[in-house]
Amino acid sequence: MSKDTPTILVVEDEAPIREMLQFSLSRAGFTVYEAADARTAQDMLNTNTPDLILLDWMLPGISGVDLAHKLRQVARTRELPIIMLTARGEEESKIRGLEAGADDYITKPFSTQELIARIRAVLRRTGGGTSSAILQAGDLSLDTVGHRVMIQDKPLELGPTEFRLLHFFMSHSDRVFSRSQLLDQVWGDNVYIEERTVDVHIRRLRKALEAHACEQYIQTVRGSGYRFSQQV
Repeated sequence: MSKDTPTILVVEDEAPIREMLQFSLSRAGFTVYEAADARTAQDMLNTNTPDLILLDWMLPGISGVDLAHKLRQVARTRELPIIMLTARGEEESKIRGLEAGADDYITKPFSTQELIARIRAVLRRTGGGTSSAILQAGDLSLDTVGHRVMIQDKPLELGPTEFRLLHFFMSHSDRVFSRSQLLDQVWGDNVYIEERTVDVHIRRLRKALEAHACEQYIQTVRGSGYRFSQQV
């Protein structure tokens, strides 16, 4: 994510509050996505990871506290900043929310100015929203905001899965990932597909890069998995 446009996922079942937050946070320079319940939020998190979640305590089905606890059990979302929104102001409730994994806690009704200040404080503290919008490796560049890949200033056409795979690799250069780790990180924790699917998309990504002599960046580590590296 660009540090100028951090993304916020608002998980709130009351439509008027979601609309108010969408309006206020967008005006403050954030990109805002909405979910009315925990299951919708989980589906969204399987494909995209925001810089921060605003999570209502009282949600239909799975509560916000339970969702926060679930997110802290998964490697991909373990460090994801969470601010709880709730009408519960008692100290015991606040402690319960923080123990579930929330980074901060704000009680309804709240001022949007205070909420925005708290969001920015949590992002500063956790480092959220500060990564570069452009990932670079030699002549290869990936624009995370514009969703474009360029090689020597020429566009590279990739499918959505290959784009996510390349984005993940470039964000974690020189680290080896097993097929199961790539499935969790790129496809999502609740997607049940065979590990050989990773190999298929690796081949597609390499073929696209091969046309520009960059296929060597995607390296097979025998017995371990794959890595992205500029060092051959």
